[in-house]
Amino acid sequence: MITGPICKAARAIVEVSRSKLAENSNVDGAVIEMFERGIDTPSDETIASLQAALEELGAIFIPEEGSNGAGVRLKFSRSVTKRLGNLENEGGPSAKDDVQ
Repeated sequence: MITGPICKAARAIVEVSRSKLAENSNVDGAVIEMFERGIDTPSDETIASLQAALEELGAIFIPEEGSNGAGVRLKFSRSVTKRLGNLENEGGPSAKDDVQ
């Protein structure tokens, strides 16, 4: 499970606003803000929805291992992401992929 600060860091890394994350995860923006600020902890189901939405947007969560802390990184480098975006746009408007 991710923490509020990791959620905020993931949003920054994938460059998505709180309102966009709320839309993608079906979680109220106020709940996300309270979670990120450490004011409240939502249910495990809500946290899982946030994590799934952030992963879909390109975040990879790194679990805590021994003395190494938990973290987040991009699924692809910026150059790979840009090339993928260019390829998707070559055949017309891009849509959400069904491939997993």
